[in-house]
Amino acid sequence: MNLFDKLLTPYTIPQQIKGRFAPSPSGRMHLGNVYAALMSYISAKAKGGQWLLRIEDIDPQRSKQQWVDQILSDLDWLGLAWDEGPLFQSERGEIYEDYLRRLAERRLLYPCSCTRADLMATNAPHASDGAVAYSGRCRPSSDVEVADLAGNTLRLMVPPYPAGMDANLSGTIEFDDLICGRQRVELSSYSGDFVVRRRDGAWAYQFAVTLDDALMGVTEVVRGDDLLLSTAPQRYLAELLDIPMPDTYAHLPLLTNELGVRLSKRDGALSMEWMRQHMSPRDVVAKICHSVSVPTDSVLQWL
Repeated sequence: MNLFDKLLTPYTIPQQIKGRFAPSPSGRMHLGNVYAALMSYISAKAKGGQWLLRIEDIDPQRSKQQWVDQILSDLDWLGLAWDEGPLFQSERGEIYEDYLRRLAERRLLYPCSCTRADLMATNAPHASDGAVAYSGRCRPSSDVEVADLAGNTLRLMVPPYPAGMDANLSGTIEFDDLICGRQRVELSSYSGDFVVRRRDGAWAYQFAVTLDDALMGVTEVVRGDDLLLSTAPQRYLAELLDIPMPDTYAHLPLLTNELGVRLSKRDGALSMEWMRQHMSPRDVVAKICHSVSVPTDSVLQWL
């Protein structure tokens, strides 16, 4: 069964399918980004669903309007028309604040003063996605007061909880992935207590993505398999906050170059700038399909 067939494998379909593409505007899209956009689009459209475009611009230092404009232009050139959006995470701060307070009221947040050097000195990053499990250096040893939400990096506790905590959730997260199969992740060893907001006020990826997928009605997530394990803290957050989770996940094998190295924005010949000068949209789709052994005609019928 090829990747395209796995994406379209029948599963319990909710009343309305909604997929999403959620790029970060930190540079020009390349072939790997287009691949994720294309497969998420096809997966939703082939099931009669909608496709949402969300701009994940929560990092003010890296996010630029020029890249937002280019993303919209490139998707339009490729013929990938979104049904909803673009929606911007940078405009959703009040929503995030509300849910942050809910976690604080449950005494599950605490301030963390650890630097990146402190984190890297404690544990090596996971080979799969670069995540580092937090050692618990700043974690309180017993029930905590409601955390001060201003001016601190805030971490969310994962089980096992400190003594006296009135919480009863499992730290083992299990889910099925259409491509990667059954997954079982121990949060304590994968991430440990993870950041939900940085000291400078920037929202953490896991927190914003979890809320946005729930509140925007996303029912399926199709993205690169470098984000496979990050599904676990996202599902943990959704359970804590009692908000909907996507019904299905499909994590795509990443595209690589001839040397087997993951594609990045540094691969100039695979950037959208180069491709729009030298290729047609159909050629780009065909190149992606060839790279992942998917029949081109099967994909083109949905564009």
